[in-house]
Amino acid sequence: MKGNYIDGFLIPVPENKLSEYEELAKKMAKVFKELGALEYVECIADDVKLGKVTSFPQAVLAKENEKVIFAWVTYESKESRDEIQKKFMEHPIMNEMDPSTMPFDGMRMMMGGFKALINC
Repeated sequence: MKGNYIDGFLIPVPENKLSEYEELAKKMAKVFKELGALEYVECIADDVKLGKVTSFPQAVLAKENEKVIFAWVTYESKESRDEIQKKFMEHPIMNEMDPSTMPFDGMRMMMGGFKALINC
């Protein structure tokens, strides 16, 4: 079953912190799925070029030693997403996360909620 609402993310991650980021992402995926998310996907840039006007690396001001992570979480509906996000913010995993020790620069992370336009 595919979701009707999606949270999308672009995250610049230093190459020397990719394994640390992957461990964090695995924890996040587990929590989101336990709370009711339909799907949790994290992808690492592989064939992503720097653009002349815009590109994934430019969107997050990626540095030369950083990889862009493209991720999404799917939900049944926006209402379901809002409930899951509320539960996530109250989840004990949030107490474990210290912004000063995160394996990426959260100030350059992009995220947003999207209604599915085509979902086949």
